[in-house]
Amino acid sequence: MLYVVATPIGNLEDITLRALRVLREVDLIAAEDTRHSRKLLEHHGIRRPLTSYYDAVERQRAPALVSRLVAGESVALVSDAGTPGIADPGYHLVRGALAAGVPVVPVPGPSAVATLLSVAGLPADRFAFEGFLPSRSGQRAQRLAALAREPRALVFLEAARRLPAFLAAAHEALGDRDVVLARELTKRHEEIVRGRLGALRERTLMLRGEVTVLIAGATEQVADDVSSLDGEIRAARAAGRPVKEIAADLARRTGVPRREVYRRAVALDRSDDESTR
Repeated sequence: MLYVVATPIGNLEDITLRALRVLREVDLIAAEDTRHSRKLLEHHGIRRPLTSYYDAVERQRAPALVSRLVAGESVALVSDAGTPGIADPGYHLVRGALAAGVPVVPVPGPSAVATLLSVAGLPADRFAFEGFLPSRSGQRAQRLAALAREPRALVFLEAARRLPAFLAAAHEALGDRDVVLARELTKRHEEIVRGRLGALRERTLMLRGEVTVLIAGATEQVADDVSSLDGEIRAARAAGRPVKEIAADLARRTGVPRREVYRRAVALDRSDDESTR
């Protein structure tokens, strides 16, 4: 049996009775970081064999763990924090176990995503989890631009050292929206910062570690505004105004992301040029 066990995201008391029982009974615990998981086990008086199972070795170690499962052993998969498989190792082991006919049993519990959504104060009955975006600025901007009209709340994970660049890119692509940032959730130094993208990108945020980010989804008004921009763009272009200036002005007045206005203006220029040939 393979058990996928959710563990605390901070406070060591945030673990279910069932999870403790499973961790006590399995033959082996596959942990993202054995040193980190050993602290949790020692806190709850659990002594079971541990093996490391992290991103860099996930593909290589999954087959050996599946072989042990097939041989009749029980294994618990845990990550450093929260639920395995959600921006954490787990996919290859679960996939391999299922392919080998081994039962895979979820032992649910903490999740940074669900924890933040519950206290954010933003509409999040529907949300899209995007996890970590690419660190390269061009790829990150492309992914964010594709989400500009997404009506669901958007959830991201980001390293604190990259947060200023992420907030600037999100503001450019999505416009000025409500955002909630959280780190150290459930711990003594828990921090939750709320505001608007435009304001937070200008602040010096002394956050460390990994940050969970929730950004409000696009409103119906934004979607409507995007489709009604053509006339204003064409009028401004006819008056000789440059595309960058038009994008900045319309983004400020309508709330439509500047990158989206710019993209639309360039497309209209191309279309108009082709129609006059």
